[in-house]
Amino acid sequence: MALSSEEAMNVARVLGEALPYIQRFAGKTVVIKYGGNAMTDPELKNGFARDIVLMKLVGINPVVVHGGGPQIGELLKRIGKETRFVQGMRVTDGETMDVVEMVLGGLVNKEIVQLINRHGGRAVGLSGKDGGLIRARKLTLAEAGEDDDIGYVGEVAAVDPAIVDILDRGDFIPVIAPLGVGEDGLSYNINADLVAGRIAEVIGAEKLMLLTNTAGVLDGDGKLLTGLQPEQVDGLIADGTISGGMLPKVRCALEAVKGGVRAAHIVDGRVEHAVMLELFTDEGVGTLIKSSD
Repeated sequence: MALSSEEAMNVARVLGEALPYIQRFAGKTVVIKYGGNAMTDPELKNGFARDIVLMKLVGINPVVVHGGGPQIGELLKRIGKETRFVQGMRVTDGETMDVVEMVLGGLVNKEIVQLINRHGGRAVGLSGKDGGLIRARKLTLAEAGEDDDIGYVGEVAAVDPAIVDILDRGDFIPVIAPLGVGEDGLSYNINADLVAGRIAEVIGAEKLMLLTNTAGVLDGDGKLLTGLQPEQVDGLIADGTISGGMLPKVRCALEAVKGGVRAAHIVDGRVEHAVMLELFTDEGVGTLIKSSD
């Protein structure tokens, strides 16, 4: 179906607006944490895959780190395994960890790889356990009592980006499940935001993008805040403007920027093609936190 002259002009305008961003980010690496509605809605899933393929085609190196909490919860429910949370984190015993590895390293990871490849990309699925990518340590909760051991839940102790570098140089797109191995040789489930942030720091990414189910950071009147520098974010945390469920994501983004990532974005993954809109348009669809230099 032919475009009307007005529609054709709109397409040309969008491409013209995108060009300087494409030029600026060509050859750079962008780490994207993929989760929330964008992982469950069919249209959003396909839109995300196309965005990732387009990024690679215009010379940007995307690295995808994905979550999978709802999918893990659904499978645990199906097998009759009760889930308990402590301080918002799933208690992960051995049986639960088997399910986590099956879902994150298998079902979810392979679906994302398949979607990207279906749209013309060359995605490779791996977990943090592959190639020594993520060294984990068991997460201990400062406020937990003796009965609040949350099991095989970890945090990032170290990142060895060699396998990511090899894939990038080979024109592949890494798709990473947030699993790591501890010094004890055991597998640990790690928060995907934290994994994405640490990988972005270690590989010197230009940008970190965290897809979420909210519009971004809002002020007291519900207005979207963007173009924030670290000291402004610290102030918003101190005065309580940033609180609740948004706080861990903002702290992750802030730590990445302070660790050398030039900009972090908290992006509304409920918007179709959110990644492209945030990268290649003046308006964007989320909150940008940028370094002070």
